[in-house]
Amino acid sequence: MTLICAAVMISCGGNKETKQECCNGNKAECTHQHEGCTGDHENCTGECDGTHENCSGECENKGTCDKHAKSEPTSGSIKINTETFITKVDDINDKEWKYLGDKPAIVDFYAEWCGPCKMIAPMLDEIAKSYDGKLYVYKVNVDECPEIAKAFEVQAIPTLLFIPMEGEYTKQVGGMTMEDLTKLVTENCFK
Repeated sequence: MTLICAAVMISCGGNKETKQECCNGNKAECTHQHEGCTGDHENCTGECDGTHENCSGECENKGTCDKHAKSEPTSGSIKINTETFITKVDDINDKEWKYLGDKPAIVDFYAEWCGPCKMIAPMLDEIAKSYDGKLYVYKVNVDECPEIAKAFEVQAIPTLLFIPMEGEYTKQVGGMTMEDLTKLVTENCFK
């Protein structure tokens, strides 16, 4: 993972905004180290200064590159990347569907620029809180993880997968009301 992380970090090109996404966390080798960082990116509040010429290009400890981040809570939902998806949801390299989780799940395929995705996000966070400990709500950014979107033939967003513990998932495309979403969760995740 460090090599992938380094490749993404180098591609930041010194752009402050991009660098913050790619180089999120403590980088001990960088001369522009985040102030007050402990090596654990979750507790780091320092900001990247936009330069990384003297950085070794390695992310250390739990420092993350946005595209290759480990599971990361986002207001009740959990943003995941390809690596995490393959270990917690389904190995997309294996053509046969097999859910790998230990409780039912919803997978939300979204993009930052998608209006309907933004409208459904608070509802999914509410579902995640209502079913806390009984259901996972995963978020997959289609721009960052196109290989997952391709594996599930996602052609429009938002697309939601409702995954029960056994059997096939159900795919739902487009926005919906909270009432419809709750009904789909009950009927498809807890069959």
